[in-house]
Amino acid sequence: MELTHLDESGNARMVDVSEKPKVKREAWATGKVYLQNNTVDLVRKGLMKKGDVLAVARIAGITAAKRTFELIPLCHQIALDHVAVDFDFFDGGVDIRTYVVCRDRTGVEMEALTAAAVAGLTIYDMCKAVDKSITISEITLEAKIKTDLEA
Repeated sequence: MELTHLDESGNARMVDVSEKPKVKREAWATGKVYLQNNTVDLVRKGLMKKGDVLAVARIAGITAAKRTFELIPLCHQIALDHVAVDFDFFDGGVDIRTYVVCRDRTGVEMEALTAAAVAGLTIYDMCKAVDKSITISEITLEAKIKTDLEA
């Protein structure tokens, strides 16, 4: 198996994508933040002292997707066409769903995963004063697809 991020000597390298065609690329990722039920209620009702937890987490996730190349050393800087970060409550926590789209030579799965992780970290940060048992878990790439662009 060829390891694309290593050169012939075993040194880390950024993959050369200059010869690849630009295609539409989409990726979906998810994650979970487990919270005490009383913390979930505070978040749901907008009563956390630091403000609207999910609004801040959404912006943090979008910003993180845009800056993934600065966080993950061998990621390419790509122009993102769209980033969405959404949430659903469940008994004992918050589900995170991200969706990222670009038209480029390399995929957006790392951007979708980074958005989910940073949204989770932001929820953690905004709730940690009232809940010492928070767990961020199950950051998962759900799907990625690429579609040829019409000429």
